[in-house]
Amino acid sequence: MQVDARQPLAEILAVDFTRYLPGAYASRELLRLGARVVRVEAPDGDPMRGTASAWDAALRAGVESVTCDLKADAAFARALCERADVVLESFRPGVAARLGIGPDDVPERVVYCSITGFGLGGRHEQRAGHDVNYLGWAGALEDTAPGLPPVQAADLAAGALGTVVQVLAALLERERTGRGTRLTISMTHGSHDLVSHRLGGEPLPRLLTGGLACYRVYETADGRHLTVGALEPKFFRRLCEVVGRPELAERQYGEGQEGLAAELAAIFATRPLDAWLELLEAEDVCVGPVWTRTEAAREFSRDAPGEPAALGEHTAAWRRELGL
Repeated sequence: MQVDARQPLAEILAVDFTRYLPGAYASRELLRLGARVVRVEAPDGDPMRGTASAWDAALRAGVESVTCDLKADAAFARALCERADVVLESFRPGVAARLGIGPDDVPERVVYCSITGFGLGGRHEQRAGHDVNYLGWAGALEDTAPGLPPVQAADLAAGALGTVVQVLAALLERERTGRGTRLTISMTHGSHDLVSHRLGGEPLPRLLTGGLACYRVYETADGRHLTVGALEPKFFRRLCEVVGRPELAERQYGEGQEGLAAELAAIFATRPLDAWLELLEAEDVCVGPVWTRTEAAREFSRDAPGEPAALGEHTAAWRRELGL
């Protein structure tokens, strides 16, 4: 298990009004950095508690749960915001303000962050969407559609990690100025940023999304898969030598990538995954397995930062502390 003992946000209180993956992941990362996170849920709970309870438990471990009917008791929510250093919300633009917890309803020193689908202004501002929609609008699925991405990059990278980066920068600025910042995160704009470096062209179409034989996933004899990321000629040359086909190295960036891929596929289909990993273990070739999530967890998972809270577990304590 990897343990990170650094707690740079140890004195920070984050109040989280978000729903679903982006806000939950962002809050979890702030928690890992030492922040105290209070999740404000509707009386019937965040929808993810019911639709993906294991995800919810994993992402909300160590986070406090407070229930509040925002339409009926906005004063409680605003009192929490008065204490906060960071406020996160993910309603459609304008909704938080109508509920009385918008960016103008919190103290100036608060870093207020809205996680949105499309940002503020423009024809998409009020458009409903989820991760796959944002990625589609952003051009991130151009190479792989109709296949779905294996990770929710709009939610987790553009949305959640984009939020964390901006919040950390805003907290740093507050150290200098004493003032908070009003942030708006657009998951679609952020997703487009992830692919926009490709707009100027590529040496080969779909360079890292299936265009190169030396950068693909190949099936092994036991039905498992091997990742090959041998982009540098020295890595691919050595790989070809180890598998007994040194002459293939000359074709690495040439025409006929599908033919080269077919030959590599035939080679990798001759042994099971573990045999390939054993053969290549000591070689500098950029090759690895496609592990299951369970296999990966045994080596790479981090300890949970606490236990998941029951719905509303901390409501009474916070009401007492706030004198409500």
